[in-house]
Amino acid sequence: MSSPPHGPEATSPARYVLRKLPHVTALFWVLKTVAVTLGETAGDEFGITLQLGYVATAAIFLLFFLVVVTAQVRAGRLRPALYWAVILSTSMVGTEISDFLNRGFGHASDDSGGIGYTAGGLILTAMLVVVFLVWWRTGQTYDVENIATRTGEILYWVAILVSNTLGTSSGDVLAHDTPLGFRGAFFVLAGVLLLLVAAHYLTAINGTVIFWVAFVLTRPLGAAGGDYLVKPTDEGGLGAGTLWGSLALLAVLTLLALFQAWRLASHPLEMLPAPANTRTGEPQEPNGRTVLAYGPRPEQIVHADAPGVRDHP
Repeated sequence: MSSPPHGPEATSPARYVLRKLPHVTALFWVLKTVAVTLGETAGDEFGITLQLGYVATAAIFLLFFLVVVTAQVRAGRLRPALYWAVILSTSMVGTEISDFLNRGFGHASDDSGGIGYTAGGLILTAMLVVVFLVWWRTGQTYDVENIATRTGEILYWVAILVSNTLGTSSGDVLAHDTPLGFRGAFFVLAGVLLLLVAAHYLTAINGTVIFWVAFVLTRPLGAAGGDYLVKPTDEGGLGAGTLWGSLALLAVLTLLALFQAWRLASHPLEMLPAPANTRTGEPQEPNGRTVLAYGPRPEQIVHADAPGVRDHP
């Protein structure tokens, strides 16, 4: 690491945090849609094709989620493979939690005992509202690209887990409790997402609101796409099956994550200023590796190994 410069600039170093979360770009949404589609097909492979049932499958996926989210929270900077593994795990866990909540014990052949799709969706919506209220009370930024605290990142992952679970229930409501079916639900959701894109560019609607609405809706969009991929041809699908469909989606997700990692290597994300409580201004625990930088403005600092940047103890 470079030594700090001498002279006036050396008297006022600033503390920065390496980013742990990616920018929200077109690539982000493609990766997210592929990840949640894989979560749907993988959940069906374990819970339905292998007939493990919702509870056993949820336990397996929950263990996977806890392992990868712990590694993500402890990481010093954004690692695309790890980040998307956590997104995938939230979709897998969310699928099983939603199915268990809405359908009860069983594995599709026995859907008795659940509270129903609409009731499940309402409960999960209420849970997401509670998460956002807690988020606000803790003084964390809602800007998902600029989260720089440990508490903020944990709340981010809790919100994503609930969002993907809610997305599963929302898709089930459209597919089962309306005349749309899976194909109709896919086109309706695609249309709503296009409207959100237009709202982002053409209106003054808060970007954070648009992000979370889109985040929820891409989950049922992926579910509808996954069902179309794996369902038999006599049911209107492509007949790939849950195993081969999941393997194909995993290959696509892996290639896209590798591409994102390659892009980050050549175009590093700018670092974030040391975090502070949005309500009180008090310093907060950073969620990534911290460094001291001398001289440049925050928007000019893009690499932790740049001249004038050194590790903060």
